[in-house]
Amino acid sequence: MSIYDTLNKEQREAVFCTEGPLLMLAGAGTGKTRALTHRIVYLIEEKGVHPWNILAITFTNKAAQEMKERAQNLVGPGSEDLWISTFHAICSRILRRYIGLIGYNTNFTIYDASDQKSLMKEVLKEMNIDTKMFSEKAALSAISAAKDECKTPGDYRREHDDYRGSRIADIYERYQQRLKENDALDFDDLLMKTVELFQANPDILDYYQERFRYIMVDEYQDTNTVQFIFISLLAKKYRNLCVVGDDDQSIYKFRGANIYNILNFEKVFPDATVIRLEQNYRSTQNILEAANSVIVNNEGRKDKKLWTRNQKGELVHYKQYDSEYDEAEGVVSRIRFLSMRGVKYEDMAILYRTNAQSRIFEEKLKQQNIPYAIVRGISFYDRKEIKDLMSYLKVVDSGMDDLAVKRIINVPRRGIGQTTITRIQDYAIRHEISFLEAVFEADRIPDIGRAAGKIRRFGEMVRNFREYALEEDISELMNYILDVTGYRLELEAEGTDEARSRLEDIDELINDIVYYEDTADEPSLRDFLAEKDMYTLNAGIDNLDMDSDKVLLMTLHNAKGLEFANVFLGGMEEGVFPGYAAMISGEESEIEEERRLCYVGITRAKERLYLSGARRRMTRGQAQYNPPSRFIDEIAREYLDQGESRTGGRGRRDAGSPPGDYGLPAGSSSYGSGTYLNRRRQAEMKSAKPYQQLDAYKVKPLHKLDYQVGDTVKHIKFGRGVVLEIVQGGKDFEVAVDFERVGRKKMFASFAKLKKVSDS
Repeated sequence: MSIYDTLNKEQREAVFCTEGPLLMLAGAGTGKTRALTHRIVYLIEEKGVHPWNILAITFTNKAAQEMKERAQNLVGPGSEDLWISTFHAICSRILRRYIGLIGYNTNFTIYDASDQKSLMKEVLKEMNIDTKMFSEKAALSAISAAKDECKTPGDYRREHDDYRGSRIADIYERYQQRLKENDALDFDDLLMKTVELFQANPDILDYYQERFRYIMVDEYQDTNTVQFIFISLLAKKYRNLCVVGDDDQSIYKFRGANIYNILNFEKVFPDATVIRLEQNYRSTQNILEAANSVIVNNEGRKDKKLWTRNQKGELVHYKQYDSEYDEAEGVVSRIRFLSMRGVKYEDMAILYRTNAQSRIFEEKLKQQNIPYAIVRGISFYDRKEIKDLMSYLKVVDSGMDDLAVKRIINVPRRGIGQTTITRIQDYAIRHEISFLEAVFEADRIPDIGRAAGKIRRFGEMVRNFREYALEEDISELMNYILDVTGYRLELEAEGTDEARSRLEDIDELINDIVYYEDTADEPSLRDFLAEKDMYTLNAGIDNLDMDSDKVLLMTLHNAKGLEFANVFLGGMEEGVFPGYAAMISGEESEIEEERRLCYVGITRAKERLYLSGARRRMTRGQAQYNPPSRFIDEIAREYLDQGESRTGGRGRRDAGSPPGDYGLPAGSSSYGSGTYLNRRRQAEMKSAKPYQQLDAYKVKPLHKLDYQVGDTVKHIKFGRGVVLEIVQGGKDFEVAVDFERVGRKKMFASFAKLKKVSDS
């Protein structure tokens, strides 16, 4: 039997189509890597193509290694001549040989992110540019985006004629000059300089066109403009270009990916053959039908529909919880339930839209002693911004933690360098005092020079924070620290995707603090810090456990390319997934990118898929009421398990599942008609301002109050007080109370948990 007999009909067509341009539209789990490797074998063994003349391009070293090993197993001797590599590795190899033709030395250095930042810092200093206006990260991000589009400093200047654009162009130009002076390239230059080399030297381009007569590109939907140009130049002579990808899985727009590279492939190559791989080998029928019913709502896509010969399987489970804490408890309870029935932890994964969502899941898993690992990420309390802000709180509470003081003394930057820090430390050691006490004695430290004033101001700021903490809640203190230090403002000014992710983490930290304040009997800064120290200590101990049987937590972006028997996809709410930024952008392409991300999440599941969301979620320390995600509404009802709601409504459940899990809200008859989030309301959402979108859904508070204006109430922290005002808003009841001890406070009723008391 031939090795090609193991392929399905469409895979064989793709393997045997070797001449001319080919677009292989490969849906999730359809065996595209298998088709690619067999295509390589067919070219060599059946078509007589020398391995030397075949180039296969992937996006990651891991994918390249996997393809290389598969090809070697099938081809045997001679396969070592195949070029199977990433874009950047291929370009680096070409430039090492020929970059001298465009004025660089062949032993050039490749700068990593740290090197780039250091160089940009020098550039901005040379140009007397205020880093509060143009931070290193913001400038590097803008330059990287320009290089993704293959744009020079001159191109950038012509397209951005405002003040900021002009300054970025100047910075870009000087940055490139400094790179060349240092005989260095950054990561983006590897592609851009290769394109420059080819365009300036037709003979070199011709050499590589002759060398690579058959070109294959994996994950083509993730290519950017400069990668498209590079591929087009190489394939121009023989046009034997096979690109493999799935426009429905194009989720890296924020990294520069241009979905139109795959959508417009047939316009660039009018004679292209298009073969669709639609048979899925991964998921059950119900999961695939759910995925299809969501993604079909995107207009900017190529028509295809996944199908499978796998069993029908369980319906997709969905549960809307009261809060994000209830959601996390429900998810972890189901994980515990599955584990008790023999499912391994390693066969379960929790996916979410943003990194910040991991915190609550981590805490609930920790409470249940369930082993877990964060994939390609950092545990919430180990993230830089969280460690920075927790260090501020530690310094306010007690100055005995020298490491905490040293961590924040120049964060954000205050011009306090390492030499000054060393002199403060030496002074503290000589006088047998803490580092912070030495800070308070800055004027007595010898040889500290002009830095004394900066150290003095830092010490005054710490004293200010301590005085503020005596009168205000921890959450108010945290916001005050963010305002006074400019920590949040600096991240907002940076404007990069990384900065936005850090801001989300900061908001989640504030949510955690507010939750602690609302649930602790007697909240205090010291107890809060002790609780979190114990949490991070346990997390560290877990990291020493080499057992691989762990629940995996990751963002949807990090989940691409992976698969799990059981997938829990959380935060299925408007404003979370899709996020507010996409909802209020006014751009349908933004919502379509979010929908593709949802499609990726759904298709990670092999056997069971659990979707969940919360009616109420904390945002910057305040309760935000969100309706269910539009993506829930888009799943055809026959594939969705309505389960049993918290209020007792019963629907279909899989046998043996714990009651009350993953059901739709009681009385949600509109779910049955599929119009819960109808198009009119979605249109209203688009035109609304941030945080006003929810009015379009006429969300009602979940409870009635048992007190009224004039009643005496008791708060767990503030004690007794008199209700002055009650306002029913779109999000919750806002209650103003005059407390005997702390005066007037305004709060949301759902979190205040006020109890009416008699006046006697």
